[in-house]
Amino acid sequence: MEEKIAYRVIYTDPHRHFVELEMTISGLKQEKLHLQLPAWRPGRYQLAHFAKNIQRFYVFDADGNKLPFRKQTKDLWEVETNGSATVKVAYNYFANEMNAGSTYVDETQLYVNPVNCLLYVPEWINEPATLELDIPSDWTVATGMPSTAKHTFAVKDFHQLADCPFIASGDLQHNMYENAGVKFHVWFQGEFKTDWQRILKDFKKFTKEQMDVMGGFPVDEYHFLYQIRTYKTYHGVEHSNSTVITLGPSYDILKPVLYDEFLGITSHELFHTWNVKALRPEQMQPYDYSKENYTRLGYVAEGVTTYAGDLFLYQAGCFSEYDFFRNVHQLFQRHFHNYGRFNLSVADSSFDTWLDGYEQGIPHRKTSIYNEGALLAMMLDLSLLRDTENKSGILTAMRLLYDRFGNSDTGYTEKDYQEAVEEIGGRSYQDFFQNYYYGTKDIEEELNELLSYVGLEIRNIRSRLYFENRFGFKVEYIDGRSARITDIAPNSIADRAHLKLGDEIVSINGIRIAGNLKEWCKYFQEEQITLTINGEDDTHKVELTPTDERYYRTRWPQKMTEATEEQRNNYRVWTKRGF
Repeated sequence: MEEKIAYRVIYTDPHRHFVELEMTISGLKQEKLHLQLPAWRPGRYQLAHFAKNIQRFYVFDADGNKLPFRKQTKDLWEVETNGSATVKVAYNYFANEMNAGSTYVDETQLYVNPVNCLLYVPEWINEPATLELDIPSDWTVATGMPSTAKHTFAVKDFHQLADCPFIASGDLQHNMYENAGVKFHVWFQGEFKTDWQRILKDFKKFTKEQMDVMGGFPVDEYHFLYQIRTYKTYHGVEHSNSTVITLGPSYDILKPVLYDEFLGITSHELFHTWNVKALRPEQMQPYDYSKENYTRLGYVAEGVTTYAGDLFLYQAGCFSEYDFFRNVHQLFQRHFHNYGRFNLSVADSSFDTWLDGYEQGIPHRKTSIYNEGALLAMMLDLSLLRDTENKSGILTAMRLLYDRFGNSDTGYTEKDYQEAVEEIGGRSYQDFFQNYYYGTKDIEEELNELLSYVGLEIRNIRSRLYFENRFGFKVEYIDGRSARITDIAPNSIADRAHLKLGDEIVSINGIRIAGNLKEWCKYFQEEQITLTINGEDDTHKVELTPTDERYYRTRWPQKMTEATEEQRNNYRVWTKRGF
């Protein structure tokens, strides 16, 4: 083709947190040129409105003369070419947000997710392009993008460009390992005393486990890009041949709890290479970056990935039994403490991520595609193992789906997913799908039955917070003193007493609280208590009397003390670990 698309990213004045960007399009013949900036990024199914970060925007012809342009939508520009065969766009982008899907610049690095800030010509989205980085000559670039020269890259189309984040810095730490001929690069940016021996040993284990189950790997080379921060953070975003993960604080990463989270998010993002990158719902094949890409299959894209990521770590020996059970416990807690599970199915919640999927939203409206999807994936896995006499589980169904639709131009449908499950299970799963994926039926009875197949049961423990357990409300502290109500269980004592979300509890039985509501509630346990409440426009008192009712119970998976040998063997097949 005659058209040529070239990008240039310029690192300058990093203290201002602006990235300078240029896009040159040549070989033009049309009178009007359309330039689109993505409105969202794959991996977060919500409009992001990236155009709000652009401060200056200019368009020039081949001779440097300004060309007229006008916005058609919030992120689509129409340019009058005035007959020029070449158009150059120069603009800047405010890059002062640090997460796994953002763009950020400071004195130590240039970190860019191209889907945030690079324009594309809609009708030429499938055409090749080049990218040049104007950065310090001694800096290294961590990215899955193919390089043609130092700090210069070439992509086959905008889809590849949008899917290849990069970190350019003089401080990058790098190492690599191989499995079955695939190279895996590990990059760390930030303050981190790396224990390469420990990290690579664990990475090799779960990488091998995933590749053995799924058969090979969708790409020839893969890059783990880590932004290690000095403060608490936890976020990951998947890409076709890379992932970006932000994690902190630095001093805790190699300690037990955060190290498990480090492995957990890494295993999760790696499995995304198959599930949602190579294997996509039909509504996202290909991505349309200009608007919402609605799908009800978030329970597969994120739910199965969340479940599989932890299961792989346990099977590979990276997680202990306690680590694995703790994560299952978290699934239980988030499910049973969320009364939105009775109002909106996980499939409909997936559709509504574009509406409010990443915010708390109104009380008890929705569920999480991550949590609900993972819990249902575990249930489906155990059901398939039971139906096939332990020959196949949910990962067998995912492998079948990947073999049929992976790395192709065809995405899979809800029907395709259900048919893969039914083909593996050898029976109809219509009731399961209708009751739990598309309906809001309570899962507890079937969950207990499926757990018993592998010798597990749910242990119910009362909440350590008396007011949650006995009265049915949750709080957060304001400046470490008074407590603001953040959740109320429907039909609980708190609900019947007309407590409201946002009410501020300032005292209990006339004693002012100072971040110690838990202690005073325990002190006055089994008694009627009187709370002083600062409401929206008044101060009033509310009396609460405990009953035998319990709310916000803690549920923990545990092994049955009298599990049969058959149940113990089922557990061993499921987890590849001893009972």
